[in-house]
Amino acid sequence: MIVPEKYIQEEERIKLLESYSILDTLPEADYDNLTLIASQICGTPIALITFVDEERQWFKSHAGLDISETPRDYSFCAYAINDPKNVFIIPDARNDIRFHDNPIVAGQPNVIFYAGVPLTNEDGFPLGTICVIDHKPKILTPAQIGSLKALSEQTMKLLELRLNKLQLEKTMEALGKKNLELERFAYIAAHDLKSPLANISGLTDFFIDNYNETIDEDGKEIINLIKSSSAKLREMIDSLLEYSKSNVIEKENNSEVEIAVLEKELSNLFIFKNNCSITFKSNVSSVYTNKTAIEQILINLVTNAIKYNDKENIEIEIEIIEENDFYKIAVSDNGPGILKEYHKVIFEIFEVVSTVDRYGVKGNGIGLATVKKIVEALDGTIDIESEMGKGSKFKFTLGREKELVV
Repeated sequence: MIVPEKYIQEEERIKLLESYSILDTLPEADYDNLTLIASQICGTPIALITFVDEERQWFKSHAGLDISETPRDYSFCAYAINDPKNVFIIPDARNDIRFHDNPIVAGQPNVIFYAGVPLTNEDGFPLGTICVIDHKPKILTPAQIGSLKALSEQTMKLLELRLNKLQLEKTMEALGKKNLELERFAYIAAHDLKSPLANISGLTDFFIDNYNETIDEDGKEIINLIKSSSAKLREMIDSLLEYSKSNVIEKENNSEVEIAVLEKELSNLFIFKNNCSITFKSNVSSVYTNKTAIEQILINLVTNAIKYNDKENIEIEIEIIEENDFYKIAVSDNGPGILKEYHKVIFEIFEVVSTVDRYGVKGNGIGLATVKKIVEALDGTIDIESEMGKGSKFKFTLGREKELVV
């Protein structure tokens, strides 16, 4: 027996093989189907998908064979990968000096005939083979060899899909960690800024109360600008804190929320807006969801409907409909409407469509982004319908889970 030489670029080949994370994985039907087809097409009792590592050849799929690996020194496949561009065929191993006294030829599994097609990546590096084995001498037809080559290509496509999935999962994991880090940074930064901002606001009030008579009109204007800017910045920081906390909304905190109670609490919150009417419509008396989440969503949407309304009398309707697996909720207003080109943009953080609201204040673009984030955390979606001059309707869904009865 002659032990096969290592591949000419063995270190790079092994590193590539490891990148697929295929070794020692559980059987998979997709690979088993390929060896079954190979066995039937070539008329052999055994068909294998093998991968050759440093010390062994390991079988991802082994039709007609009970073992899952053999030493690399005994491996026919270790010879096959040294010529990755060609099919490696041994018609009768007993007559080949390299194999005649090989333990897997002289003993079990009694390999007499072997034909293997290397599994090579796009750069030509061989990982292993798809091969067929018989216990007696054999010759394959050109059509059988062609079919075996086609099966090797299908095997590589499965491997490439596996590799792409692994890379995508790693990328998503890295992005997830980065997002958590950014949100944590935003939360800490915003929280730490609140204290000095409160000091600035307090100092401006103190300055106005105690030195108002000694400051000229220009000075008063500057002081008031400092105060209003501080208030605006504090409002933005509060919004950022809400946005950063919105990713901790949990479905496990669901509870029975009475529609009548929700309506009363929301109406009381905006009762000072005496030119604003809020009406509820619902086909149920209660919903089972995260109370804090639905309140935060509705408060944000109603606040926006009021702030950006251009009518003397503001009309807002909240509709809650129960479906089989979710709740459909809509918040409609009689405001100016939003151009269709902005329907996706408005849900992105820091994106502002209107120049100023009805009070002359510019928005910060955080409210709707927070709403979208909460809705998605509860397995829902959000969208908008709007026609210029006829108002807007924000429609969202929330996953519906029945209350557990113990």
